[in-house]
Amino acid sequence: MQTVATIFPARFTGPTVAELGEKAVIREIVAQAPSEFNGDDAAVLFNAPPNSRTVVTTDMAVEGRHFRLEWSTPEEIGGKAIIQNFADVEAMGARPVAAVLAVAAPTNTPVSFLRALAHGIGERVVEFSADLVGGDIVAGEQLTVSVTAIGSLGGSLPPLTLDAARPGQQLVAAGRIGHSAAGLALLEHYGREVPEGLEVLRDAHTSPRIDPTRGMIARSTGATAATDNSDGLIVDLTTLAAASGVTIDLDRDAIAPDADMIRAGELTGTDPWEWVLAGGEDHTILATTAGPAPSGFRVIGRVAKGSGVTVGGERPAHSGGWVSF
Repeated sequence: MQTVATIFPARFTGPTVAELGEKAVIREIVAQAPSEFNGDDAAVLFNAPPNSRTVVTTDMAVEGRHFRLEWSTPEEIGGKAIIQNFADVEAMGARPVAAVLAVAAPTNTPVSFLRALAHGIGERVVEFSADLVGGDIVAGEQLTVSVTAIGSLGGSLPPLTLDAARPGQQLVAAGRIGHSAAGLALLEHYGREVPEGLEVLRDAHTSPRIDPTRGMIARSTGATAATDNSDGLIVDLTTLAAASGVTIDLDRDAIAPDADMIRAGELTGTDPWEWVLAGGEDHTILATTAGPAPSGFRVIGRVAKGSGVTVGGERPAHSGGWVSF
């Protein structure tokens, strides 16, 4: 783990957070993601629409564990912190409306670095028509970024919970599966300058994206359960299957590694199926529905009676995933 001896990229010059002071640093952050709701002791949000509910989630990103400064730009770090939280809101079938940011930063952190991080956050929240509405910054031994996301669940339909998958439904997915893990493997092998043509895999890890409203669309068209692929496909689907008391059988052809992943596997000496089944951090929305695949989704499996997760009716070759401890 890195501490206050953290070496920031040389392009980030100017005063440090210790030299500029807390209030001035906060002004720099707010300027990169301005909002009419930000600037007081707490944010007072708009009145919720009738028959709506509030959705809240939080996640942290710690330097040396969730990102490395030699691999990721501050814009990517900020953007990824938003996506990993907004994906959880989307997986409930809700719309992200606001985010709160907390940062622990070593005292030698250049303010220009935090300005770039906040810029990345601002770019992502705008994509979702959301706002950065507040936060905090403190001195810490290693760079830590924590985001709390707030969402709105409209209408009378139930949220997309883990315990609502039913036998006879299809499993559908919106987004790539395994790209982030393949990108991480390339970064570990080559550093930031990965082989030409494989930048898409690197970027899937350092700067994941999800299409806004996918969760809302799934919910409005009949999906009943959902999660996002954050800890690993088998891990996340096993959690969903256990909560619902069902078996999920994945279609091997529908989730097979693509040409980029196969090439990355050859270069790194890795079975690309490991990335597909155990990788995580793609934040792909995974949902179950009795109807056809909603817009932006594709069918990748079936829900049946039983328990656990299989691939083509067989035990998965890889079943690990991300764990915090």
